[in-house]
Amino acid sequence: MSRSKICVPVCEHELDALRKTCERAVEWADLIELRLDCLESTLENLTEVLQNISVPVILTFRPSEQGGHRQLSREERLKFWNNVAPRGEQIWWDVEVDLTDDLSPDWSRVIVSHHDFSGVPDNLNDIYNRLAATPATVIKIAVQAHDVVDCIPVFQLLDLDDKEAIPIAMGNSGIATRVLGPSRGAFLTYGSLDDENATAPGQLTARNLRSFYHIDKIDHETIVCGLIGLPVMHSVSPQIHNGWFAQEQLNGVYLPFEVNDLDSFMRRMVHPRTRELSWNLQGLSVTAPHKQTVMKYLDWLNPAAQEIGAVNTIAIKRDRLLGFNTDATGFIDPLLRKFSKWNSRGAARAAVWALQKLNVVTTVFARDLNKAQPLAETFGVNCEPLASASFANYDLVINTTPLGSGAYIEQSPVTAEQLNGVCCAYDLIYNPADTRFLQEARKAGCDTIGGLDMLVAQAKIQFELWTGRRPG
Repeated sequence: MSRSKICVPVCEHELDALRKTCERAVEWADLIELRLDCLESTLENLTEVLQNISVPVILTFRPSEQGGHRQLSREERLKFWNNVAPRGEQIWWDVEVDLTDDLSPDWSRVIVSHHDFSGVPDNLNDIYNRLAATPATVIKIAVQAHDVVDCIPVFQLLDLDDKEAIPIAMGNSGIATRVLGPSRGAFLTYGSLDDENATAPGQLTARNLRSFYHIDKIDHETIVCGLIGLPVMHSVSPQIHNGWFAQEQLNGVYLPFEVNDLDSFMRRMVHPRTRELSWNLQGLSVTAPHKQTVMKYLDWLNPAAQEIGAVNTIAIKRDRLLGFNTDATGFIDPLLRKFSKWNSRGAARAAVWALQKLNVVTTVFARDLNKAQPLAETFGVNCEPLASASFANYDLVINTTPLGSGAYIEQSPVTAEQLNGVCCAYDLIYNPADTRFLQEARKAGCDTIGGLDMLVAQAKIQFELWTGRRPG
């Protein structure tokens, strides 16, 4: 299996910093891109820097309208490429298409590029053809993705066999093109040295591409699974599932898919009868806001998903989409490991359903009774206001609100005083692992369970549904 080529971009203001960063980048890079438009110092001493780099180098001197870091006129760029830019067997030039008529480089070492940070243009193929008409050996097109379906026309550029290509959908919605691109024929992919040094939206680190996504092992047979939702980048599910693929020695990869337009995604990328991509997509995790709306696109639902009214797992078998809910089992598993008997009352859909299956008396406490009442009516449970609640007579209290994460990270839905007398407090939030709710619970003397336990438990069931193997 051939090694995927990863190019590490280096953007520094001074030559000394550029030199040191290149020394670090060589560990992960097959090529290094020197973003010379980042430099504030002179460019005349580049040759000395290049002599100490042991991998091929791509030089860029990009104007701000093409994603560069400074204002550059066409004349300034031409002067650089014709009079200053070093040449050599180990040096590539990445130039914009508007310059190609006035350059005379070694075209076998030229990448001609086009960047669009506003979106995916309707005339993408026309742009490709314009670049392909130049003498350059490699075509690079990078466009901004606003939805995962924007990856489709970007991937389709690789089916045009004119020249080597580097098609990239930028942004979180385009991560699939960065990870899967080399296995589909892309000349290279870009990976930053670390999170702080990314030079384009959605750029992953070179370390993660190699050791986390195992990019060198991906091929046309690779099982592709992923998480669909909005947002998804906070999720630790990719760490969990990619770790299991490696542990079980399975040829698989798990990706985050940021989905705005669920209908287009399910029709154009997922369903075997209508999808426009040839890939071995086997399964999806589903998170907010798609757990209920995704159900209408599925060919079959298991009883738990039907009763709960939500799907968090899709398995693709032949030409059918099968819907499951593993949240309920994942939710109960950590509790069963902590308790052997149930005489509890406590509280959001899979949790209430799972508790009822164990004959647990359940009450929903809500910040907004009007919003919570339909849930309570669906499952025939009591619904009471949260603000004035005291849980002294309850054995288990479960936080199913977003309070404690994201924009609400400093908040807890309840106080330690409200939790006095409760045996166990269970937070379904897993990021961060230690929430304000759990801190308040410990102050009240409660046993606690964090959301990561549930996440891992339900993920094991998902992994088995997709691969037939239950990770240890």
